[in-house]
Amino acid sequence: MNSNAIAPLSLVTAAFLYLGCSLAPPPEPPDPAPELPEDFQETPAVAGTHEPLQWWRAFADPALDRIVDSVLDSSLDMAAAVARVEQARERARIARAAIRPVVQGGAGINDLTNPTNTGFGAQIQELGLERLAPGFTLPERLAITTWSLSADFSYEMDFWGRARSSALAAGAEYLASESDYETAKIGILAETIGAYFEIVDLRRRIAISRRMVDVLMEREDVASTRYDRGLADSSILYRIRQDLRNTQAIQPQLENGLANAEGRLAVLLGGYRDDLAELLPETPAHETAADPVPPGIPADLLMQRPDVRAARHRLEAAGFQVDARRAELLPTLSFSGSIGLQSSKVDSLFKVDQWFTNLASNLLAPVFQGGRLRSNVVLAEARFGELAATYGRTVVTAVNEVETALAVHGNEGRRHALLASRLEEARATERLRSQRYEAGIGGYADFLDALLTRLNVESALAGAERDLALSRLTVHRALGGAWTPADSVGERSGTGT
Repeated sequence: MNSNAIAPLSLVTAAFLYLGCSLAPPPEPPDPAPELPEDFQETPAVAGTHEPLQWWRAFADPALDRIVDSVLDSSLDMAAAVARVEQARERARIARAAIRPVVQGGAGINDLTNPTNTGFGAQIQELGLERLAPGFTLPERLAITTWSLSADFSYEMDFWGRARSSALAAGAEYLASESDYETAKIGILAETIGAYFEIVDLRRRIAISRRMVDVLMEREDVASTRYDRGLADSSILYRIRQDLRNTQAIQPQLENGLANAEGRLAVLLGGYRDDLAELLPETPAHETAADPVPPGIPADLLMQRPDVRAARHRLEAAGFQVDARRAELLPTLSFSGSIGLQSSKVDSLFKVDQWFTNLASNLLAPVFQGGRLRSNVVLAEARFGELAATYGRTVVTAVNEVETALAVHGNEGRRHALLASRLEEARATERLRSQRYEAGIGGYADFLDALLTRLNVESALAGAERDLALSRLTVHRALGGAWTPADSVGERSGTGT
């Protein structure tokens, strides 16, 4: 390019750059949502960093651990969540590629054949070159074959950061998709653990209910004998029979609930109901009491909640999109071209003196597009405002869910303790009635009544144990995992995110 062409181009470039600087939008996007609170009202904050461990192991149930491991390996929902993360990662890579130059290799053959009386041959005939060279005659057709090898490139100067902002937005969306995966994982595990506790509770209550039916049938025989002998009122017999029928009527409901819970767990495992036989014990043991929730939980644990992280990353992505849309209002400078070898013969294609170049530059500035670019900016800013509100709502929801979960867990703990003390009293009463009956100073009916009372309390305590476990599960879900300090990770086995 000669100096006569460079000078006007430099002036035009400078003019467009000045115009772009004068049109540059303000860099600050709208204010985002408020930050997370410093602590919870339910408990005072404790210092230290925390990590989301394999929190389900806190329930100390080997059967539950096997089921969770199986769900993590075979859940179809988990597989779909992984695929969504992979899609977001590739979209981020595609967006980053726009920042770099594009280089392509090319190889081509151009075979052109035209009649002499058309195109270039016709122009030769019109000039009368045949008369200037006697004896020279044009062929009936003109054929030209060109062989070429080239490297083509194109590059747009990212003066205003449009491509960079788009890449950063895609990267933030990728991080949000990873958090979405963690959200899906916690949700799937929570459903799995909840279904497991429901199965354990229903199996236990079904066994207790069957035992109560046997005792009530025996109690009915005693009451019927006493009624026939005129030693008992008919109302006592009718009451016992009513209790027996009610207990028998509850059993189908419990069995329906068990079938439903086992079906849901089978779906979560990505298999069928028969697969549960290898994972679930026939007679599940009592749940081992998990470690208590510590008296102080720091509010910064909310940032390990994946839905909070996802909302924050999407808010960041929306901010980058605002920058990218504003950059589209400004001029763009791009370069393109090709360099390579070209020849009419294959054997001379690789000679150095057969090289060629084709270079071009474009400086473009938006002048009139019907308001499309301005509307894109307004749309991006409105999207940012929407996600700012969404992030704020997510934070508020998370805080209140944690407060509620901690309160419910404390209440369920007190309820469980009260029922456990009632069970001790019921067992003591049963032992006393049994001793009195064996000593001949107490009736058999009194012993059966004490046994029924103990079974009723056991059934209520089984439900309380389930509710206590589910309330603890809700605390884990509300916090996005565990609350174990990072410095104790090495002291525990089987940890990991």
